[in-house]
Amino acid sequence: MPTESLHPGSGPARRTVMAAAGAAGLAVALAGCGSDDGASSGTVLGPVSEVPEGGGKVFADEGVVVTQPTAGEFKAFSSTCTHQGCAVKDVRDGLIICPCHDSHFSATDGSVKKGPATKPLPAAQITVEGDEIKLA
Repeated sequence: MPTESLHPGSGPARRTVMAAAGAAGLAVALAGCGSDDGASSGTVLGPVSEVPEGGGKVFADEGVVVTQPTAGEFKAFSSTCTHQGCAVKDVRDGLIICPCHDSHFSATDGSVKKGPATKPLPAAQITVEGDEIKLA
């Protein structure tokens, strides 16, 4: 009578398979965003006039916060706090502020200025074309 192991083989972990599937799906989605007419692509966040100098604006639907530390210099970061995943809600006095536990991040580089967060906000890629800010 043949014996079969009740233990799974040494295949890839479920997490690895799921991550690969997600990456493949993202690649397909991004490829669909391309344009053959040479026009620029990217999600329009809004006009530059919506992001005040020395402040910023949270674009909640897109998951980013855009700041303007100095005139004409725009920066973007994930709007998800690195402490416990709450969404940041406010930008004032050069700081991006999370309302859940009052973590503060630099509007210039996303670094932590006040905890409990210990990791900076990840940078996001944006472009400024004319009067529009676009998520790259």
